[in-house]
Amino acid sequence: MKRFAIMICLLIACRGAKAQEMDKMWGSSQAKSKDGATRRAAFFDEANYAMFIHWGLFSQLANEWQGKTYYGIGEWLMNENMAGIPVEEYKKAVRGFNPKDFDAYAIARLAKDAGMKYIVITSKHHDGFAMYDSKACDFNVVQQTPFGRDPMKELSKACRELGLGFGFYYSHNQDWTYPGGNGGPAKDAAGNPKTFDDYFKEKCLPQVEEITRNYGDIALVWFDTPGGMPEKYAKQLVETVHRNQPGALVSGRVGYNLGDYQTLGDMETPLENISGLWEGIDVTNDSWGYAWYDENWKAPAQVLSGLIATVARGGTFMLNVGPDRSGVVPAPAQQSLRSAGKWIAKYPKVIYGAGASPWNHALPWGDVTTHGGDLYLSVLHWPARGKLYVPGLLSGVSGVSLLSGGQKKLKFRKEGSWLVIDVPFLSPDPLASVIKLTPENKIPLKVDPVQAVDPEWGIALSTKFATVQNGSVGKHQWMEKFGEWKTAYVVNNWKDNTAVTWDIVIKDPGYYAIDLKYAGAGRMVWRVANSEGIAIQNQQGADHIYASHPIGWLKFNEAGRHRVTVQLVEGDRGKASLTGMQIKPVVF
Repeated sequence: MKRFAIMICLLIACRGAKAQEMDKMWGSSQAKSKDGATRRAAFFDEANYAMFIHWGLFSQLANEWQGKTYYGIGEWLMNENMAGIPVEEYKKAVRGFNPKDFDAYAIARLAKDAGMKYIVITSKHHDGFAMYDSKACDFNVVQQTPFGRDPMKELSKACRELGLGFGFYYSHNQDWTYPGGNGGPAKDAAGNPKTFDDYFKEKCLPQVEEITRNYGDIALVWFDTPGGMPEKYAKQLVETVHRNQPGALVSGRVGYNLGDYQTLGDMETPLENISGLWEGIDVTNDSWGYAWYDENWKAPAQVLSGLIATVARGGTFMLNVGPDRSGVVPAPAQQSLRSAGKWIAKYPKVIYGAGASPWNHALPWGDVTTHGGDLYLSVLHWPARGKLYVPGLLSGVSGVSLLSGGQKKLKFRKEGSWLVIDVPFLSPDPLASVIKLTPENKIPLKVDPVQAVDPEWGIALSTKFATVQNGSVGKHQWMEKFGEWKTAYVVNNWKDNTAVTWDIVIKDPGYYAIDLKYAGAGRMVWRVANSEGIAIQNQQGADHIYASHPIGWLKFNEAGRHRVTVQLVEGDRGKASLTGMQIKPVVF
């Protein structure tokens, strides 16, 4: 479990107005001290769940320009990779920006109902449009639009009154409309050449001063896309935040390892535990900013899956919403968030203040978090045979309880290194049922983190956990729509003698169906062998898209540890890219 020396309580005893509660949580301006950052980092570490909001002028355009729809992330609509909107034309769009239905309290209440502990919202994105009353640049929501209000003032106030933390996103490097900003015009309106230094001194630094001085205590400043900006500028911004807000955190995307915590790539969920303070970020649909066509919403179970996986890997999860043209979070996103929030309210110890899984990776049926020495098993895929298998236990368990549907003790037994729990045939909770494991004498449970093949679900093995001989394994990221990132670990650079090997545990001898997930070109012949000397070989097709292909049934004569090795016997090795293997028991 990631921990700081000084921790603050998440649940605060009522002692008056909600604003007083917020001061106690986040530290009032009169009570700031040199350890303020430590206290707020502790809250970040404890909270584990936050709302990200992408909202701006791009929300009014909603991925549509001059009658044409552009598919991808909405906040990049102006960019040449999307609509390529000229600066002056883009600026004219402010005339139509009037989100008259925006209600700061409704959004803050949504975050609270969802179980989120703080909100981070775009004060200025790459398009340079400020969503607050900026004196440094008049290209902002108050001075240029019919809306004419400062929604950041309203939202910061609503968060304070509802007991939520509040923070700003700020694009510090890219600014596509201000002269000298990265991606912006090279000259000002008078034709004078402008440099990045001009942009930084005239707009960027003054605006960061504004957002850290004018909105009361803030939780953090979330900088983005540092690109190639010189380190000296990033240092100035960090110093400004820490000077004006001693207790505020600075995101890792400020650049040069100057942040207070690490942020993973967009839409990335790690496969293995990560130490230290870090966050994963994702979207409720496909686009960060509102896109009129984007109805590909995450259902409540998907929201919880991303949240639990991130907390189980040791991180904090920040999930984005994009208010629409009227300033309202779309109804499907609200429904999913509130439904997931009700689940969190039933099982708070699964999320708040929870530590990472001792297995260091997900299990075939779900994931595990820890709290106060106990283990909380979030079963996302409920077993149909009345038995849940927990692999690799090296120490004892004193009790097992089903928390869903009212706490109920469950029967359990050890079968070798496996804990077998007798469970109801139907999941008590339609989203995810939770089982609590209590270790003997409250001593932290010791486990073998080896990849174990579940007797019912089997296992999906990523090449992240494989040993590769005469080849290379690395992280591959790609976009399926513009800005919609996908991440996988893949083995490339195949040779005649390249071998990809996983260490696994089999509970029961028998036949296991083997599928390989890969991309490539033409036909490929694959060989899969186990450490008993049994092998299967088959030819299958390949395409540029990663897809699973059946190879055959591989027999394991003995239970216990095995090594399974994959080789490419024939095919275009230069284009072959293996990302994983599925092993599933064959039931007769």
